[in-house]
Amino acid sequence: MSIRLSVLDQSPIPAGGTPADALTATLDLARTVDRLGYHRYWVAEHHGSPSFAGTAPEVLVATLLAHTQRLRVGSGGVLLPRYEPAKPAEVFRVLAALHPDRVDLGIGRAGGPADRFPQQVAELLGHLGDPAQDYPGYVPPPVWLLGAGTRSAALAAELGTHFAFAHFFNPGLGVGALDTFRVGPAGADRTRAALAVRTIVADTEADASELGSAYLLWRSRKDLGFDEPFPDRARTRTHRWTGAERERAGHNARALLTGTPERVRAGLDELADRHGVDELVVNTFTHDPADRERSYRLLAEVYGTVEAAGTPLRGAA
Repeated sequence: MSIRLSVLDQSPIPAGGTPADALTATLDLARTVDRLGYHRYWVAEHHGSPSFAGTAPEVLVATLLAHTQRLRVGSGGVLLPRYEPAKPAEVFRVLAALHPDRVDLGIGRAGGPADRFPQQVAELLGHLGDPAQDYPGYVPPPVWLLGAGTRSAALAAELGTHFAFAHFFNPGLGVGALDTFRVGPAGADRTRAALAVRTIVADTEADASELGSAYLLWRSRKDLGFDEPFPDRARTRTHRWTGAERERAGHNARALLTGTPERVRAGLDELADRHGVDELVVNTFTHDPADRERSYRLLAEVYGTVEAAGTPLRGAA
């Protein structure tokens, strides 16, 4: 089975750094994975968090499109309950007109009351489908519904959108959610489904384990109400873990795959086969952007995705 590799970037803020540092690292990483043969690059939307710098995915998407050549670039995702559906539709119509066949519109249900979410998605699709008289040759960007359960999968199947399951949120629900999505006509096309996974790849098992411990420390403390920038290795080495932190770390480790390239590839191949997907959207957290870039580079090399820089990438959305 041929696997397409993509990126989900949440623009994590490193301890001792600034949101501007995080956004610069996002731009640098997008340029790197563009050369490494990754298929798409999604940026997230978070608000009011000292952990994440990406509060305006549409701004980041426009910037990344202007600084890359091959990647599909999109949101992972716009928090639709925060907006009237016409607004993100109009924004992404403009982006798709300026960058044909390179834009994805990913949407999520978080960020506000979810009771109108199905109606909002339907309204957004309607706005995207309106005749675009101002944009000759305009083709609507594909819409990806992002979810961590069967309700989002069922809605994607009903409305005919693409669907990406967040394995790193609810690893136990992925198979059922993707099976639910495949009930709809869109689900028959494997290119319309993806699995979002959290990995850290390093040259040695010891290095990967240390980087993984830093992630688990950050995630466990966040779960317990301590929303903080991402810790460096030194803090992780000296941190005295509480019982509650260790319990949360054990829980979160179920959805984190770390190790050398060969070990991580074996795990990812098994996940892709079990979930019936051909695309993995990889999310990696490290304090040092160089470690994160190295992780994506090693993964690309073990999958053999590295292609010539500047070669246009077109095809399946």
